Amino acid sequence: MLKEFKAFVMRGNVLDLAVAVIIGGAFGKIIGSLVNDILMPLIGLLLGGINFSDLMLTVGAAEVKYGVFIQAIVDFLIVAFVIFLIVKAANSMKKEAPAAPAEPATKECPHCFTAIPVKATRCPHCTSQL
Repeated sequence: MLKEFKAFVMRGNVLDLAVAVIIGGAFGKIIGSLVNDILMPLIGLLLGGINFSDLMLTVGAAEVKYGVFIQAIVDFLIVAFVIFLIVKAANSMKKEAPAAPAEPATKECPHCFTAIPVKATRCPHCTSQL
């Protein structure tokens, strides 16, 4: 069982996924800070000094913090846009291999120069042995 677990963990795609999750978490913190500490204060300033994290509705005893939700939407849009740019750049870097030329179905008879099937051993036009 331990050997199976070791083989599972050592497979390349599991390690790649683990690295991606760790980098994604760190990237999420950077984007969160960008939105919360830089973008939203500037947007709030442009909209008349609104602090989005303070925006909320009180319904009975519950507080509906829709300002935090707006910040989460901005976070998502920035992350989605950056991922789009990364995927687009990665796809443009991939060089498509040129398609291999198709094997010819016919060949030319060396005696009469007519097109004959590749597998032919005798020309049907001049009856020469190929």
